[in-house]
Amino acid sequence: MSLFSDLPGDEGLPGVQRRRAMLAVMTATTMAVFDGTIINVALPQISLALQTSAAASVWVANAYLLATAMTLAAFAALSSRLGFRTQFTAGLAVFTLASLGCALSHSVDLLIAMRVLQGLGGAAMLSIAPAIHRTVFPNRLLGRILGLNAVLVAASTAVGPVLGGTLLAALGWEWIFLINVPLGIVAVLLSWSAIPETRKPVQAPFDVAGALWSALAMGAIIMAADTCARFAEPGQGTHARLEAAAYALVALLAGAAFVRGQRRVPEPLLPLDIFANARFSLAALTSLASFVGQGIAFVALPFLFQNGYGYTAFESAALFTPWPLGIVLVAPHAGKLADRHSPALLSSLGLALFTVGLGLLALLPDHAQAWDIGWRALVCGMGFGFFQSPNNREMLSNVARERSGNASGVLAIMRTFGQCLGAALLGTILAIYTAGAVAQGELKMSAAQDGDAIRLALWVAVLATALATAVSASRLRRKAQSPA
Repeated sequence: MSLFSDLPGDEGLPGVQRRRAMLAVMTATTMAVFDGTIINVALPQISLALQTSAAASVWVANAYLLATAMTLAAFAALSSRLGFRTQFTAGLAVFTLASLGCALSHSVDLLIAMRVLQGLGGAAMLSIAPAIHRTVFPNRLLGRILGLNAVLVAASTAVGPVLGGTLLAALGWEWIFLINVPLGIVAVLLSWSAIPETRKPVQAPFDVAGALWSALAMGAIIMAADTCARFAEPGQGTHARLEAAAYALVALLAGAAFVRGQRRVPEPLLPLDIFANARFSLAALTSLASFVGQGIAFVALPFLFQNGYGYTAFESAALFTPWPLGIVLVAPHAGKLADRHSPALLSSLGLALFTVGLGLLALLPDHAQAWDIGWRALVCGMGFGFFQSPNNREMLSNVARERSGNASGVLAIMRTFGQCLGAALLGTILAIYTAGAVAQGELKMSAAQDGDAIRLALWVAVLATALATAVSASRLRRKAQSPA
């Protein structure tokens, strides 16, 4: 049955309006994913064109990530006051205008400022995109649309570097941002005409303190992870460790202050009572642990491919292609199955396969051929694709519809926090191996040592996803709770 067919008793929107809303959300999602995958390819050319250092150009990428992560919780809460249509359309408009500003920037400082604006617009959209799907589509189709969304993200991730390389070669770095402008204009028109307004009257003032504490906590987490990634750089070890410890302390204190404040304000930024539903809480923990494993693998494997095996950057990107391909092949079917069968069971099976795939990558021989890497990466992608959409469905369907924005924000926070924690763990492992190499009188790790460090990191990723599998499987003993 079509995603746009109507049945008696369906929640959400009629089929025609449903199609337009889906196109708006998916266009915006594609823009955000492309932006995240293309920018890393473009940094060397941006650095050269704007006559800035490589270290400064890295902040072109980091500024977007920081702005997004720091405001996810705030925008998830604001959606109930502003309404999905107003917030999503405004965020999309800001993202589109900031993209134009990025393309017109003639200094790295202005470009970084525009990237911060892009991040704010992206957070306004991404924090509520899954919630819009739940509002627009009936429950019987929720798994299918989330599976289709997973396919879109995976396909965009795979195509992004290729598209970015083509635009850079043919037109210049400005076009990686200009491509967002026509897409953004179309998506703004679609979203304003098709996404329903969900604003509800709220008497209590907005939780400004909670927004500030959450922003400080998430920003400190991102900076701690970024600092951990510098542990392995020559001469950075001691300073980077102290800096990471300071950021981690700030994150811990800000997080504690945030949780304490949420229990006291009449209209909290993140209502903690949504975690009273055990299946929602377990799905959130499952997502967190799984993204730790994914975060480690995504950062570690390029080191293995290039430093351990000697592949070029382009070849390394090509070796990643089977991973998103596996998601594309599996995620739509997983989404359909989740509408008819237990999402917890499907998630657990997918995570088990994902764990096996990571273990296979950790067992790669010292001189692996491309085909040997590819089929193992494909197993990872198929496992992750079979896990993600059922688990997301479980999170969204175990809260009341009026709390969908909050649940969507939690989903985005778990993904961001998990990936950052994975990067921090990898940075720590690389630092330990680098310190060992220096102690032996070497300037840097050898290819063999690099390979050993990455394999250890992959085994840590296996442990993280095995934990996620165990948490996911624990849901099978619990009956589904109807959201209040």
